[in-house]
Amino acid sequence: MSLMNLDSIYLSYSAAPLFDRASLSIEEHERVAVVGRNGSGKSTLLKIMEGSVNIDDGRRIVKQGLRISRLEQDPPAHLKLPVYCYAARGVPEIGAALSEYFLLIRDPETNQSRLSELGEIIEAAHGWVYDKEVRRILSLMKLDPDSEMDTLSGGWLRKVALARALAAAPDLLLLDEPTNHVDIPAIEWLQDFIRAFPGAVVFISHDRSFINAVATRVADVDRGQITSFPGNFESYLSAKKEALRLEEIRNEDFDRRLSQEEAWIRKGIKARLTRSDSRVRRLREMRREHQERRNRLGNVRLRAGGGELSGKIVFEITDLCLRMGDRELLRDFSAYVVRGDKIGIAGANGTGKTTLIKALLGDIKPASGIIKTGSRLEVAFFDQYREQLDPEKTVMDNLAPGKTEVEAGGKKLHIYSYLKDFLFSAERARTPVKALSGGEKNRLLLARIFLKPCNLLILDEPTNDLDIETLDLLEELLENFSATLMVVSHDRYFLDRVVTETWYFDGTGRAETFIGGYSDVRAALEAREAQKEPQKITAAPRENFGKIPEKPPVNRSSAEKRENPRPRRLSYKENRELESLPARIEELEKAISELEQLFGSSDYAALSPEDMKANQEKYASCQSDLEQSYARWEELEAIANP
Repeated sequence: MSLMNLDSIYLSYSAAPLFDRASLSIEEHERVAVVGRNGSGKSTLLKIMEGSVNIDDGRRIVKQGLRISRLEQDPPAHLKLPVYCYAARGVPEIGAALSEYFLLIRDPETNQSRLSELGEIIEAAHGWVYDKEVRRILSLMKLDPDSEMDTLSGGWLRKVALARALAAAPDLLLLDEPTNHVDIPAIEWLQDFIRAFPGAVVFISHDRSFINAVATRVADVDRGQITSFPGNFESYLSAKKEALRLEEIRNEDFDRRLSQEEAWIRKGIKARLTRSDSRVRRLREMRREHQERRNRLGNVRLRAGGGELSGKIVFEITDLCLRMGDRELLRDFSAYVVRGDKIGIAGANGTGKTTLIKALLGDIKPASGIIKTGSRLEVAFFDQYREQLDPEKTVMDNLAPGKTEVEAGGKKLHIYSYLKDFLFSAERARTPVKALSGGEKNRLLLARIFLKPCNLLILDEPTNDLDIETLDLLEELLENFSATLMVVSHDRYFLDRVVTETWYFDGTGRAETFIGGYSDVRAALEAREAQKEPQKITAAPRENFGKIPEKPPVNRSSAEKRENPRPRRLSYKENRELESLPARIEELEKAISELEQLFGSSDYAALSPEDMKANQEKYASCQSDLEQSYARWEELEAIANP
């Protein structure tokens, strides 16, 4: 059953309408992902669905009694208010009274008359049911009702905002970038939550793994139109590619026919005297249609300037410990970063990922341990907080103060031409940075760091606010980047595509290194958990619960057997296995030694990324096989020689 229909909606704030006779319907229990370029109107679409933005033309048809809640894109971070109060204010009509009542009962000098008055208001509106629901939701999300909003991290703020959206028990939940600035554990929690949500969900996201895991349909907002594609993100990609191919064929055919008609109208006097009025009218209509055609926005052109070749060892980290006040973020961490490595750094918020980057850059001093920095390093650093940008200056002045030309890739370019590669018009280039969107600020920061020749590129959360097309291009650039790359990210799809090694922070002060991207980390951790066999407990029958069991008669012969069990002997197959294990262990140790020599040689840096990854995977596999072989050898030896 349809919950909402947007029928031929039209909305315009400029010459190019944001929505031009676009339509979309939402059915019960659907999970619709809204995708599109930055500035295409995705957030405005959610506001139209909520009813907070009015359309210029068209119809918004809503099922009677439909309850709608929208998750704010940026929850307030510095609000001095208890979590309960912020969440309760999401309840229509009675929310403000519930919030005030909660504040009053925490105050020892409470105005009792006001407290009684509020209690009566809540009672009359049956508001205690909503109070119970708000507390249930907060408990489900492991949120403390008494915590102050200004003490929470970005991930927890998102959960509080979601609790506020759920407080009214909505039939339709609207989520605007729910995964932005949120760590992987919180994203995975949100995935499970949305899949279990009984109502319909419409969400905006650029997190491709999240869309794949959650969406049942993808709504693509492109040049004023909304096109629906059934399935998840992978299905959408192939269908969208085919739709663009067919559009290009239609445009080429239209342009060919228009060219023929233009040639006909310009023929000699004889043709003009005999021309058909209907054909002239058709030509005018074709000219108008061609003029109104909205071509796709161009893609960002990314290019990273290569610097001088760095030394072979970029960083040598030995027994590193990092602290923040009394809290231990990292302990006894050791690792090598070799020229050409592509290292991802993942883990929950607050576990020390950005602190590690600052320690490597020399911005903070470690509590203990040693960081040796390689020679001839030229570092380019992408800061997730964009502190390198001056909000009061224009885009141009942030890129190249007082200059009209920049040098990129060994070529001199006018600053407008270079910024055009990052989708900044000449007018936008003269705009103060404080007026830019999050995606535009990230594109400007990328434009800035890619101007600088570098042989070590460090990116701290580069994917936030970037649209999917720009993410694809950034990934392609980093895949082909020949120097050293270190990237902190919560984007699982991005990590899987770009990095060949991942440092995973588990939140207990430990960090482990894994070969591959985040999927490889997850697989390794799940395999480790699977090896821990849970203790089997057999429950007593319900009818015997609480009764004292009778003591069974003792069988002397069986008791003696249990006290003096016959020692187990190796089978023929196990004997053969025990004989072969020393040779297998020697073979594995030799292979590991050869690989370690390769990693330490100058030839390793000349290998392709694919060969590097293959060697690293082989090394990890040999290490795992060696550990298992030693364990099996000890097990069989213990049986053979009790």
